Amino acid sequence: MATLYVASTERLAGKTAFCIGLARQLQRAGQQVGYMKPVSSGSRLDADAADEDALYFKRALDLPDTLESIAPVNLRPGMFEELLLGASGHDFGLDLQSAYARVAQGRDTILLEAGSNLREGALVNLAPPQVSNLLGARDLLVVKYDSDQQLMDDALAGKSRFGDSFAGVVLNCVPRPHLRFAEEEAMPALEQRGIPVFAVLPLERLLQSVTVGELAESLSGEVLCCQGQMDELVEHVMVGAMTAASALSYFRQKPNKAVITGWDRSDIQYAALETSTKCLILTGNQEPTGGIRRRAEEVGVPLILVRQDTMAAVEVVERSFGRTRCHHPKKVERFEEMLADRLDLGRLSAAIGAA
Repeated sequence: MATLYVASTERLAGKTAFCIGLARQLQRAGQQVGYMKPVSSGSRLDADAADEDALYFKRALDLPDTLESIAPVNLRPGMFEELLLGASGHDFGLDLQSAYARVAQGRDTILLEAGSNLREGALVNLAPPQVSNLLGARDLLVVKYDSDQQLMDDALAGKSRFGDSFAGVVLNCVPRPHLRFAEEEAMPALEQRGIPVFAVLPLERLLQSVTVGELAESLSGEVLCCQGQMDELVEHVMVGAMTAASALSYFRQKPNKAVITGWDRSDIQYAALETSTKCLILTGNQEPTGGIRRRAEEVGVPLILVRQDTMAAVEVVERSFGRTRCHHPKKVERFEEMLADRLDLGRLSAAIGAA
């Protein structure tokens, strides 16, 4: 049985997307695949809720394992003081080993997903290098591109932290203008330093997108219509502050967008609704005029009423891109396509001892 521990140096680097894409590739190759999130720090749902990634993988891969086995060590926020004082006396490592033994039964490959960085879990002696050593895993680091130098530094840091169990890296979210550097300079340089590069994945706008519902939540907005379209993906944001004459040609430049404009700019709103618009964000916190709501309902575009002014709303929306989890079916499908095209699965399988 092979065990691969997928880690990163920062949150939202693409670990979950990589794990689900790899799991499905291995399943199609006839493998029995298990998944675990060995250590999770709290939950965005509530203090007692299961880890979101564990819930997602159990459903997406139809795993028979219990959530307690998939995510055995959940360091909830309320536990911090007790852990800090060393008062719990609990052996979390034993919990992890017991859960791993249960999940491993009948599996060919186990995928382990680390937390948000290479430090998470250190308080209970379960930082990623410690987990890897405890479970005898091989380690893969997903390196999210920020700069050319950072790409190299993170990859080299991964090898330094994990040591002999380090299998290699996947370079993720590389902007198109930097692909040549990643493929022709960074990749050979890392290989020369004993770090296999199993894939170089470009930055994809779809994978950075955010749902209409997530935008409405981040803006604390009121959804006036088309509540059934909250799962639609928004890839771009455009501001409607031009003249009515130029609005239509302007909005046709970008598909799958959110348009932000004033509540009273019905001319701009009508133009946006004639193009590929996923939602209209109306600033000023007043109901739109005329028949805008009726037209939006006809074309299935949610209207979101917000208190912010236009520039403040733009800042909130732009911060949302690339900051949400990759659980959306369209995102998963696109990431799987990228892995099928760019991941050296045979080399990775050989590196971790998978059939």
